[in-house]
Amino acid sequence: MISLDVSDRIAAIRSSFADIVSVVNIPALESTIAELSEQAGATDLWDDQAAAQKVTSELSHAQSQRARVIEVQQRLDDLDVLLDMAKEAGDDDSARETLAELDGLEKLIGEMEVQTLLDGEYDALPAIITIRAGAGGVDAADFADMLLRMYVRWAEKHKYPATVLDVSYAEEAGIKSATLQVDSPFAFGTLSVEAGTHRLVRMSPFNSAGKRQTSFAAVEVVPLLAAVEVIDIPESDIRIDVFRSSGPGGQSVNTTDSAVRITHLPSGIVVSCQNEKSQIQNRAAAMRVLQSRLLLLQREEEAKKKKELAGVITASWGDQMRSYVMAPYQMVKDLRTDYEVNNPSAVFDGDLDGFIAAGIRWRKRAIE
Repeated sequence: MISLDVSDRIAAIRSSFADIVSVVNIPALESTIAELSEQAGATDLWDDQAAAQKVTSELSHAQSQRARVIEVQQRLDDLDVLLDMAKEAGDDDSARETLAELDGLEKLIGEMEVQTLLDGEYDALPAIITIRAGAGGVDAADFADMLLRMYVRWAEKHKYPATVLDVSYAEEAGIKSATLQVDSPFAFGTLSVEAGTHRLVRMSPFNSAGKRQTSFAAVEVVPLLAAVEVIDIPESDIRIDVFRSSGPGGQSVNTTDSAVRITHLPSGIVVSCQNEKSQIQNRAAAMRVLQSRLLLLQREEEAKKKKELAGVITASWGDQMRSYVMAPYQMVKDLRTDYEVNNPSAVFDGDLDGFIAAGIRWRKRAIE
């Protein structure tokens, strides 16, 4: 008979959930929903599309947050009933069902607990992820492609919309760079801990001698600003080039010059977008990404000045934040948090939640 002595586990998740409810502040959340619902019901709401999108997005997130809290509370209440029924039945199937529900609640409450740590100014916004191949030749380009797929699969597992805005393909295999947009509540706050240098160690499939190869890729994560929050960029500070979209091997996927590349002359930042069908749409998408990157650059400079004035050196991401080792052993390890797993294949298939949760907790401790 499977043991159902789980009173300590249930007490622990109830305590964690109580802390979450306290942080969420349900009365304040209800007030926010009421206010946003009133704004969303205004007849002139869509006269300003950018403002309307902001209101509807915030309302959707607040309602989702409330629904999640209500759902977990109901499942916790039902868990007590399920546990009593399993004890009365006295069979392994009922015990397994109860333990599976307990496992699911522990995971869900753990995710909610991590989200309460996301209180930065831009944490609630969508995220723009840029991946660039680093040192390592063809292996690095292939590694960058593996990371792009990893983040797309992570988003798919969570049913988050993910759009590849731009890809620059390498000549032999893989990609030189790619830009991915992830739209979900707290996408930036969640994924920002992925920023840094990633390292891959494996037996190279591109080396005829079968030697072990180390390659690197850089991951940048910035928030996608709402149209009403964008920073002004003078036309004289940018150069806009248009070109034809293309796929692997130079295959044309567009017969018009619809792809757009914007270069910010003062900073040297270059942004490309070829996902949309028209040049106007690609230009608008590229400008939003450029504005987001410039905002991040501005914030980093402000933070640097504050640290210099304070005379305090805090933890930094470092040049290498995670290692993916596939030979001579199997391991993925985050060098900041020491969180590790022994299944690289699962990680590359989007199993990132453990790394992200550990990273968010690590960052919170580092800045306290």
